[in-house]
Amino acid sequence: MNLLSSPASTTPSQTSFPLFTPSQNHSSHSKFTFVFPSKSHYPSPPCFAKQQSSSSSVLEQAPPPSAERSPRNNGGDPEIDSPDEVLVVRRPVMEPTDEESGASEGSDVAGEYGSSSLDEGLSKFAKKMPMFEPERVIPGSSEEKPLMVNLDLALYRAKVLTRNYKYDEAQRILEKCIYYWPEDGRPYVALGKLFSKQSRTEEARAVYEKGCQATQGENPYIWQCWAVLENKMGNVRRARELFDAATVADKKHIAAWHGWAVLELKQGNIKKARHLLAKGLKYCGGNEYIYQTLALLEMKSNRYEQARYLFKQATKCNPKSCASWLAWAQLEMQQENNRFARLLFEKAVQASPKNRFAWHVWGMFELSIGNIEIARKLLKIGHILNPRDPVLLQSLGLLEYKHSTANVSRVLFRKASEMDPKHQPVWIAWGWMEWKEGNLSTARKLYQKALAINPSSESAARCLQAWGVLEQRVGNMSAARRLFRSSLNINSQSYVTWMTWASLEEEQGNTVRAEEIRDLYFQQRTEVVDDASWVMGFMDIIDPALDSIKRLLKFDQNSYQPYDTSTSTLGSNEKTMTGESNLSRKDMESGNGFDLDAFMREKLSLEPSELDDLMTASLTSRGKGTAPPRRVWRPENMPEPTV
Repeated sequence: MNLLSSPASTTPSQTSFPLFTPSQNHSSHSKFTFVFPSKSHYPSPPCFAKQQSSSSSVLEQAPPPSAERSPRNNGGDPEIDSPDEVLVVRRPVMEPTDEESGASEGSDVAGEYGSSSLDEGLSKFAKKMPMFEPERVIPGSSEEKPLMVNLDLALYRAKVLTRNYKYDEAQRILEKCIYYWPEDGRPYVALGKLFSKQSRTEEARAVYEKGCQATQGENPYIWQCWAVLENKMGNVRRARELFDAATVADKKHIAAWHGWAVLELKQGNIKKARHLLAKGLKYCGGNEYIYQTLALLEMKSNRYEQARYLFKQATKCNPKSCASWLAWAQLEMQQENNRFARLLFEKAVQASPKNRFAWHVWGMFELSIGNIEIARKLLKIGHILNPRDPVLLQSLGLLEYKHSTANVSRVLFRKASEMDPKHQPVWIAWGWMEWKEGNLSTARKLYQKALAINPSSESAARCLQAWGVLEQRVGNMSAARRLFRSSLNINSQSYVTWMTWASLEEEQGNTVRAEEIRDLYFQQRTEVVDDASWVMGFMDIIDPALDSIKRLLKFDQNSYQPYDTSTSTLGSNEKTMTGESNLSRKDMESGNGFDLDAFMREKLSLEPSELDDLMTASLTSRGKGTAPPRRVWRPENMPEPTV
């Protein structure tokens, strides 16, 4: 009862009122006081202002000795005489337990509560933990935190700078973003990707680790980007752990499931990859990337009807997915369904008019079936829309060498090598062209430049194989053998390299050695065996109507018929292919429903008659071929962070 009337229970923001009881008259007052929170006209002490956000039952200090001898504590008048008797500065101490409060009720002077042994142990343990603590900006100071809209503008500015290869300025902006918004995961992702582009892998790893600590491991995008980085560095086991962490942070993060599945595919774990893709569909619903990857697996397993169904699902999920249309078109190319493949290429460029892959693959398709002029036109359109892509110029250079002159081809190869000096296939193709022209020394120099970029890549293996063929043709057999052996050390699964080496030995009369080389290839090759038993269970996840899917995909082996391109079955097959793929029957029947020239004028703002002039201007220009960036917000006014 004494605690209720203690003067320490009254604070500057509280007012004492008499407590009425039912047994008393309303005009009579009790000696006990009841405390109501209310606004005070007196300023709060600093230590009290810091404690307002916590719970209100905070242990108070004992009153001074003068207050113990006051008439109020001896049952006198409870009226407050002056504010000085009320304003008591208190220390923010811990709340007492029931035992501690009971033990202190009988004491004359309340002592301060110290830390228990458990708290001391936890405090020592916390000091040893290397936890990242984001810095906070004190409100009202000169470094007050900017508005959140500035973060979006700064991220966009950093993205534009990265595209223009201004990495240092983009890095400064992203570091500012991390300083002011340490709890947001986007600056960490952008900065890590920026370091990865510059091959600064250790710094990128440190940024991702810091971001995971700052976001308390709840941001799946940082985990996923970190996993991709470790996978590129060859740390497959670590990458698996990080992909797993990303799916734990958010099981609906489709990029983590898909990236993890692609990792397992590269490791040859087909069943594990299918299981991960199935989980991605289960938790995230239909996704074009998941369907597309599954369809590509079916293509490799020669299950073309299943692949077509999955491609339909991918294009149905996202009709603007250019990659799905392109992958489906390549399936029809393999099956020599040229008319339907062309329609799929048209859908691809309509879905993404400036996609460089769409124009390139379509151009190579037309080249393969003998439409030289159409192929040249498509590759030129792709280059004008993507003036910094060396692959389009490389393919155009090979086309011009075969159907035009070597001088035109050299101009295209030289321009492509200036655009991206680290693109190995350009140097290899240029070297091959010079070898065919009889310039052996020039060809060897170009092959050496390609190998100097990266001597352990797949492109390097192809370069060594091509160089070995060159030496074989000029009679330098010992050098050819060394080059073939070096190529197989990089890629031991190359059938072409093994057979080329065997043919060299046969030409030299070493038939026994040639047979040994062929036997070595069949002994060491890795053959992935993929069974079809997973399809039934996986289709249950896609659609519960299993019977209709069985009929659609013809899982019954007795009724299964291979895809036929004959005239009698073409109509039924096209009906199956176009059932849910947004392709018009009129386009299928006419075969020329797409007007390329009209598409260029309407969607690309290009005049077909000016295509050659634009191509010539692009080849003769010495700039990077990109338009100047638009004027965007620059964070000059953002205060510099202080360390």
